[in-house]
Amino acid sequence: MNDGEVANPSANTHIQDIIDVRLSRRGVLKGGIAATTTALFGSLGMAACGGSGSSRHGVPALGFEAVAKNLNDKVTVPAGYEVSILHALGDPLSSTDAAWADNGSESAESYNRRVGDGHDGMHYFGLSDSGAFDAKRSDKGLLCVNHEYVVGPNALHPNGRTAGSARVASEVEKEIYAHGVSISEIRRGSTGTALSVTKGSSFNRRITSATPMAFSGPAKGNAILRTKFSPDGTTTRGTNNNCGNGYTPWGTYLTCEENFTNVISRAAGDNDLRSAKEIVALNRYGMTQGRKSPYLWDTAGSDDLFVRWSASVTGASAAEDYRNVFNTFGWIVEIDPFAPTSTPLKHTALGRFAHEGCWPCTAVAGKPVVFYMGDDNRNDYIYKFVSKALWDAADVGKGHTAGIKYMSEGTLYVAKFNADGSGTWVELTHGKNGLTAGNATYAFADQADVVTHARLAGDVVGATKMDRPEWGAVNPINGEVYMTLTNNSNRVSPSATPTGSQLKPDTANPRYYEDIKGTSTSQKGNPNGHIIRWREAGNEPAATTFTWDIYLFGAEAGAAANVNLSGLTAVNDFSSPDGLWFDQNGMLWIQTDDGAYTDVTNCMMLAAIPGKVGDGSAVTAAGGTPTIKGANATDATVRRFLVGPKECEITGVAMTPDRKTLFINVQHPGEDGSIASPKSAWPASQTDASSTKRPRSATVVITRSNGGEIAV
Repeated sequence: MNDGEVANPSANTHIQDIIDVRLSRRGVLKGGIAATTTALFGSLGMAACGGSGSSRHGVPALGFEAVAKNLNDKVTVPAGYEVSILHALGDPLSSTDAAWADNGSESAESYNRRVGDGHDGMHYFGLSDSGAFDAKRSDKGLLCVNHEYVVGPNALHPNGRTAGSARVASEVEKEIYAHGVSISEIRRGSTGTALSVTKGSSFNRRITSATPMAFSGPAKGNAILRTKFSPDGTTTRGTNNNCGNGYTPWGTYLTCEENFTNVISRAAGDNDLRSAKEIVALNRYGMTQGRKSPYLWDTAGSDDLFVRWSASVTGASAAEDYRNVFNTFGWIVEIDPFAPTSTPLKHTALGRFAHEGCWPCTAVAGKPVVFYMGDDNRNDYIYKFVSKALWDAADVGKGHTAGIKYMSEGTLYVAKFNADGSGTWVELTHGKNGLTAGNATYAFADQADVVTHARLAGDVVGATKMDRPEWGAVNPINGEVYMTLTNNSNRVSPSATPTGSQLKPDTANPRYYEDIKGTSTSQKGNPNGHIIRWREAGNEPAATTFTWDIYLFGAEAGAAANVNLSGLTAVNDFSSPDGLWFDQNGMLWIQTDDGAYTDVTNCMMLAAIPGKVGDGSAVTAAGGTPTIKGANATDATVRRFLVGPKECEITGVAMTPDRKTLFINVQHPGEDGSIASPKSAWPASQTDASSTKRPRSATVVITRSNGGEIAV
């Protein structure tokens, strides 16, 4: 969601440094773009995909008229589609709590049963009549929705957040319970394809920043995780800043902890009480001494509910304070929605960083289960986890038993993107690739140390710095993997000398431009972002090498050709791609979280029929950096499906198995407003343009008026 509070300060090689060795600018100019293509991407096919608008690669053709860009305070969808609100901040999941009052009067305690704030990633699970996972069920299911953060909070409290250096305890308690995940049973009525929440269902559940959790994997029980709450380091409380998501082949939900630095503070002078090694680790993750979290939860009183949000040394040992609480966040959390009393698991084998999501490949019998993950931070990395256990379909429905089998043991990798269009997955295992106790950057004591400080491990092995890796998705048709690189305002001209965390353009992040509208110079670097994709060697997800290209470049339709490299037009131009998801038919859904194009349009979602790695051509991007892109977008292959309300982010996407009901989330509508000066009244404004009700994050249900499949 955010442009990262911390930028990777390591001295790892940039892709441009590799290019400088292999090629010179003179050589590129002399040999022309064709020679550059051969030098950089010789292993990739250059033939463009065929097709003119009908089905491509087995994906049905797009069957809707593109929605025009707009600044309306509503979700705008194509003709023939209908919009309804499933649930919004504060809506009760129980049948006993009162409805949302629109004045912030709901009690903190009631948010253990109310929908949380900042709706984000989500997934739909079909529910059988016996209460088990049914992957084919569309008329009844469980919807798991992330609640990333409290917005403002401009709707949660009666008058917004009370000002002051010390927080009000009742407000903080409400915010703690408004984070996390909502699970709700949803059903279709006797007619139509829309779904609604079944209030009072035994499956309805809130998981918050105070919910007990357990650890699995190599860091479980390690000294790194010991706190006053859990002196043996095996349990913790809460999941926080839950942005992207994932799911497992056995039918559980994965929620991902992203900007967890936002909720934790650390006292000035704390370095004096820390080892040199601890200081290196804390600084790498942005938890510097004297840092006050934006939420200031730790200032609300002496109750343990509040004190635990300070990572300061205050006791004689880790068993007497929360010096290690920072290490208990940043993990992949598995929730079994079909077992409402089960304890969520934080799977440490998958590494600790600003997880934007966790996306599985299609599980194949007798082969490992593979998950892809991005670290949403400027200059950080893309990761892959390969399970030790081999997939057995008999594990479907076994909940956390299967989770421990497949996610507590395996191999964590980090990606290197090479200038020739190839890539390598570098193993992050203690004792390999320099990850030892004798390492000069950081002394890795064991595998628990490696996974807890995965960023430092990536630094040591020379992983490729990327522009804020956000959501990923795996194409069910051909197995290729896509990941959004949302934007990077910190990129500098190729002729400049970078300072601090600045980066020059490189092959995988090739654009540098400024003053794109001719009206200001504030938007420099790569403000519009792009989507990278790769194909694993042999099309095997567990492979350790791959080939890659850039699928789409975000841009305004009127931008110069070397900025609008994908040839976007008014029907499909977009900026800052964020959410990403493939549906069952292989259609790709792209969502935006933008601040560069919002004078023209609110954030949006597009539907796309993707090609494959290598279907495009070599190009030179704005700034002069050579790269390779996928085939140009056309009206037939990429089309705007919806536009959201004012000042929102469109995020989270799910669909019923019959493809007749689509879910999306609208986060922080009217985010620049306040209680006194609101900028949006959505979701009330969806049906009443004159409404003055408070804006709230919400889950939207989209169906076709004729009951047909979505987008085809």
